[in-house]
Amino acid sequence: MFLRTLILCAVVPVAAMCASPAPAAELVTLAQNKATQCLTPAQRRSVSASGKVVPLSKAIRAARARKVDVVDARLCKGPKGLVYLLTVLAQDGKVTRATVDAASGLLTDGG
Repeated sequence: MFLRTLILCAVVPVAAMCASPAPAAELVTLAQNKATQCLTPAQRRSVSASGKVVPLSKAIRAARARKVDVVDARLCKGPKGLVYLLTVLAQDGKVTRATVDAASGLLTDGG
């Protein structure tokens, strides 16, 4: 809702709509998203070589078990360790996000 309001404020100058404050929960979610720090290619290679994470192919297989196609993947630092953030395309055409625990290869969210 907050992003929809923000987009509408940028596209359609409606003062009443732009004046409404965003709920606290949405601001916390945005702050958490900005706090997510993804690894550089050199960092990804180093972590992969150390064996601390499962191969990306295993993370993709976990997502594909939910009948989705993976269109993008990133290795990022999450609140509980490293995670693969996957952008997935569902059979109905919706683009969503899925999170796979990089240590275990288990799908933790989305997909």
